Amino acid sequence: MQNGPRLVGIDIYSRGVYYSLQEVGLSHTSKNQEQMLSRVRRIKGQVEAIERALTGEENECEEILQLVASCRGALNGLMAELIEGQVRYHVLVPGEKTLPSQLEAADDLIAVVKRYFK
Repeated sequence: MQNGPRLVGIDIYSRGVYYSLQEVGLSHTSKNQEQMLSRVRRIKGQVEAIERALTGEENECEEILQLVASCRGALNGLMAELIEGQVRYHVLVPGEKTLPSQLEAADDLIAVVKRYFK
């Protein structure tokens, strides 16, 4: 078995390549994979509903705007969850000593992010 961080994935984004490193064990996104994939599938369904509404002839603008707003809310919820995981598992590394003030600051940041994306 390999010691230390290991490369677990390479993702290509519009701004470059992102290499996923993790310590031995599962990352927080792997642990919640089914829940997150379920969220993404619901978002995909919402986007498909927007596409159907845009290609239909009898859809009112208000209905389409509501679909877009619902999709945006779902994406914002996913973003907030991912940011929370980033803070809790990468900024505050589990298993490492964390000061109470750091935990409080992280909780405050997460609360602000959730309010912002709501």
